[in-house]
Amino acid sequence: MAVFLVIFAIVIDSLTLVMTLCLDFEGKGKVKREKFMSLFQNIFGGSDQSERENKMAWRTLTDLGQLNEIVNESTETPVVIFKHSTRCSISRMALRQFEQEFDLEGKVIPYYLDLLEHRDISNEIANRFSVYHQSPQLIVIKDGKAIYDRSHESIEAKKLADLV
Repeated sequence: MAVFLVIFAIVIDSLTLVMTLCLDFEGKGKVKREKFMSLFQNIFGGSDQSERENKMAWRTLTDLGQLNEIVNESTETPVVIFKHSTRCSISRMALRQFEQEFDLEGKVIPYYLDLLEHRDISNEIANRFSVYHQSPQLIVIKDGKAIYDRSHESIEAKKLADLV
């Protein structure tokens, strides 16, 4: 089963890359790409945004200033940052698995970072919290410091219970 999932992820990533290159080459830009991705996501299980809203109370990380808020919040309640590449099917699978396992509502504050839209924030997270950039990546911030950092298949919501 694991081999099938890896092959499936590679096929999806390849299709996404081909689609992006073809649409950019045609010069149709973002509008046509968004229509294709909407159809693609409907065929393969919907958009990441609607799934995040349905499963977890994510706070979307969109501004560098929010990192100061995260440091402050982490002195009261641990903060979880999930760094996600929206074009990567492996990242999408890790996100879905994390959301399905997550049962710490109210015990941690979950933040979601779209890496493609906010690479500057991801770079600052790496610098400020002394973690190596990866995608997908789960980072736990407590008392202003990264105390836990996992990527890819090592991301497990169940392990967070031991940290909070």
